[in-house]
Amino acid sequence: MSAPSQPSQDTDRDASGGLSSGAMRAAHPPGALLRWAPGLHTLLNYPRAWLLNDLVAGVALTAVLIPVGMGYAEASGVPAIHGLYATIIPLIAYALFGPSRIMVLGPDSTLSAVIAALILPLAGGSVERAVALAGMLALLSGSCSLLIGFARLGIVADLFSKPIRIGFLNAIALTVIVGQLPKVLGFSTKADGLVERATLLVQGVLGGKLNPVALTIGLGSLALILLVKHYRPQWPGVLLAVVGATLASALMGLNQTANLSVLGSMPQGLPSLQLPWVSWHDITQLLPGAAIIAVLSFADTSVLSRSLAARGGYRVSQDQEMLALGVANIASGLFQGFSLSSSASRTPVAEAAGSRSQVTGLVGAAAISLLLILAPNLLRHLPSAVLGAVVIAACLSFADVPGMAELYRLRRMEFVLSLISFLGVAFVGVIEGIVITIVLAMLVLVWNAWHPHFATLVRVSGQKGYHDAQRHPEGRSVPGLVIFRWDAQLFFANAEIFHQQLLRAVDRATPPALWVVVAADAITDVDITAADALAELHEELSQRGVVLHFAGMKGPVKDRLTHYGLRDRLGADNFSPTVGRAVNVYRSQHAVDWKDWDEQ
Repeated sequence: MSAPSQPSQDTDRDASGGLSSGAMRAAHPPGALLRWAPGLHTLLNYPRAWLLNDLVAGVALTAVLIPVGMGYAEASGVPAIHGLYATIIPLIAYALFGPSRIMVLGPDSTLSAVIAALILPLAGGSVERAVALAGMLALLSGSCSLLIGFARLGIVADLFSKPIRIGFLNAIALTVIVGQLPKVLGFSTKADGLVERATLLVQGVLGGKLNPVALTIGLGSLALILLVKHYRPQWPGVLLAVVGATLASALMGLNQTANLSVLGSMPQGLPSLQLPWVSWHDITQLLPGAAIIAVLSFADTSVLSRSLAARGGYRVSQDQEMLALGVANIASGLFQGFSLSSSASRTPVAEAAGSRSQVTGLVGAAAISLLLILAPNLLRHLPSAVLGAVVIAACLSFADVPGMAELYRLRRMEFVLSLISFLGVAFVGVIEGIVITIVLAMLVLVWNAWHPHFATLVRVSGQKGYHDAQRHPEGRSVPGLVIFRWDAQLFFANAEIFHQQLLRAVDRATPPALWVVVAADAITDVDITAADALAELHEELSQRGVVLHFAGMKGPVKDRLTHYGLRDRLGADNFSPTVGRAVNVYRSQHAVDWKDWDEQ
């Protein structure tokens, strides 16, 4: 992986006192460390004019990081405190290694169901094992991110096409919401999978476990968060809900008088360095999921990073982004955290608050650290129902039901893929559902290459070029000349179909064909099997007295035919740069009673 370009160390400043975009892009920092740690270079050359903006943005960000981190931790199957651990260390790691100046990394709602699905069946009800498994999963996913980054394999994220991602996110949203609803309703359940979660939810409600106070606080908090987001997006809706519910719970003693479940006291102090010890069998069970988490995280991070860089007037290396993501996940796993990703909800908070650099994340990490050291009991009266509402609000923000409806309207096959992704993730399992959908998507890709589009071309009066005869029945053909267009590469799977369809076009020609011109502009490659098929086709057409001619074939493809020894066999003169040139050559060699529309 090549080292990303970094900002220069000159002191060119923009009007605000910061480094100018040109100065930031022109950098060659000294030493290997600075080349691999672009954030460190920014910190070493930090403009003092940015400090106030970063401090204010860091404080504003902290107000969101704390409840969101705790809520996503519980949704992932580990105690809430580990959500703060998974926030502090990654913020510091990304501030050093991340190429984006204001990206926020941390626990992520889209990953919570994946993490829970992977660790809870192996934990066997043990909180300690769940924490260790989550830490090991973070180490594995971080290692996968590093491997993908060093090997420059970020392109694997493209396997998660839009239909697959829409189905996946909708299934994740539904699974997490059903899992968090009992918390909002005032009771707890322990279940794996959507069906079991839904069953226990219904049983709890019918069994009279519903807590009216928790329901009121939970639904009220959810409504407040959603209404503020819609009508006053600049207000901190999550903070308002958390502060209001915590004060009400503390002042009225609702955990005792109304049997309201609250967060309780958190351990004092910072997370310690601990290697998560699990068995080799656990590692083998976690590894496939870790690879998928790495790809999912990179897909989200890459899109967000590019958009931030475009708005900020600088460039980022996607390989460096993968490296930073890997380091942050490994750091999280070593300090009792869990797998994480970029945040499309918290990053805009930092941006809107005026963040200028990675210092914003460092301020957030410092504020959470001070909370754990000086006031770990500050949030002990926070109702669990509010944390459930925070997570549900996040899920509602990324669920995309209209997107699936649009797929159904625009392209049914992609809707089917999205639906399979949804059903697989929701009812079979997160990992299994994703794998099944990707395999099906690959099969569709192979099928499309196996059965590509092809057409017989005709000349249409008043229009330049040659056009599909099926779309232009009024078109005219040159007598004795068939123009056959093939819209894909020629390879072993479709060579026989090419052979059959071309002969069929020749057989339908009236009067009988003397030439067949293959419009080869879209043929990007010819493999050995297809080369043999072309040789057989040439022999068969020659026996019929039909000349096989090629038009518009690209130079590399012609070089490939020359390498096979096939070009001379087909005839070096049977290649024209364009279809029009091929038609002119045919007309010069055959006296046909035909004039083009621009000749009349």
